[in-house]
Amino acid sequence: MSLAYAPEHTPAPRQAHVIVVGNQKGGAGKSTVAMHIIVALMRMGRRTGVLDLDVRQRSLTRYIENRGRWIASRGAQLASPQILELHESRDRSLDAAEASDESGFHAALRRLSETCDFVVIDSPGGDSYLARVAHSWADTLVTPLNDSFVDFDLLGDIDPDCADIVRPSIYSELVWESRKKKALAVRTPIDWVVLRNRTSASKIEAKNKQKVGQALNTLSNRIGFRMAPGLSERVIYRELFPQGLTLLDLDADGGEGAMKMAHLAARQELRDLFITLKLPGLDGEPLKF
Repeated sequence: MSLAYAPEHTPAPRQAHVIVVGNQKGGAGKSTVAMHIIVALMRMGRRTGVLDLDVRQRSLTRYIENRGRWIASRGAQLASPQILELHESRDRSLDAAEASDESGFHAALRRLSETCDFVVIDSPGGDSYLARVAHSWADTLVTPLNDSFVDFDLLGDIDPDCADIVRPSIYSELVWESRKKKALAVRTPIDWVVLRNRTSASKIEAKNKQKVGQALNTLSNRIGFRMAPGLSERVIYRELFPQGLTLLDLDADGGEGAMKMAHLAARQELRDLFITLKLPGLDGEPLKF
């Protein structure tokens, strides 16, 4: 599909800060990361809206639906985000379909911005016009990346004869185009943060992990993204999906109970990530999770 589009100018300034969780590869943990950011924001007392652009799999939508059922069945005193559902146009004309998708996206974003401090957008694990439009409106872009060269390949190409020579790859080029379009439309930057996800402490994988880290540092300096502390491979990040809960809900009123010692390291990882994001209006405010 053509990248020749520009963000539509909204009739009134948006108030919500837009966080896009994006990566064109599936299985990187985007929905899990998005849900934990959402709950962290709500724990900080921020009104949070959600757009799930993975209109087929709808993982984040189902996560939030599970949360709603849990709250209703338990009478739990847990915050839930405002979510709007989007559908891809079925128009047989590509131009008409893309225009319809873009119009629907901007209408949903404006609606959420009227009542929310933050809007978190979860993008699909592949290329779509909706995802590209969303990237061009991101204030903060969070890219979860599994700790392997298979996932790294979306960000950069590595010379097999000289591993420290890397070039931007397909997803990096998309982000570059999105940055240019946003700068032309509203003259504000996209803060791009790459998160090393599902990291392992295995000694067997230590050498590969080090090489991936070196390649990311090289590419970061060339194309301008920040590195965030990684999230380890922990079952607790995913096992609460059926209840619609996250690690950060465990010690809340209506959660699953007190946080155990085994969960404290995971919570610290999420705190470190949240601090690294440097979201507006939260600098220096004590964490409430």
